[in-house]
Amino acid sequence: MLTPVTPGPSVVVCNTCRLSADEREDGEGQRGGALLEAAMRAVQDADPTLRGVEVQSMPCLFACSRHCTVHIRAPGKVGYVLGDFTPDEHAARAILEYAARHAESEHGRVPFREWPQGVKGHFITRTPPEGYVCT
Repeated sequence: MLTPVTPGPSVVVCNTCRLSADEREDGEGQRGGALLEAAMRAVQDADPTLRGVEVQSMPCLFACSRHCTVHIRAPGKVGYVLGDFTPDEHAARAILEYAARHAESEHGRVPFREWPQGVKGHFITRTPPEGYVCT
């Protein structure tokens, strides 16, 4: 049930997420989560500055009332689940830019003024790292 991954800053993409609130898949049968993962990998291929955050994927983050969800995490830092993205380059770049700032931050808190526009309004939850709660 659990597969080891490299520890460190990452974005975990739900690769089975719906395409949108109304559609499960695109016209070619691809799920939104799989399309978002592919877009994130393409952005990283084109922009080496965003390769410091590993893109990981798994089926179902259990945010099924939302679509195109991701979990941004790094050891010892507050994590965030975001969703309701359109699985395209714009969303992929915004997620990766936020994740890079998250990785650079001391505790995982990125000042609002540094948030890429594309992540604003997409936050669902924040999760404290093991052994901590947020104050």
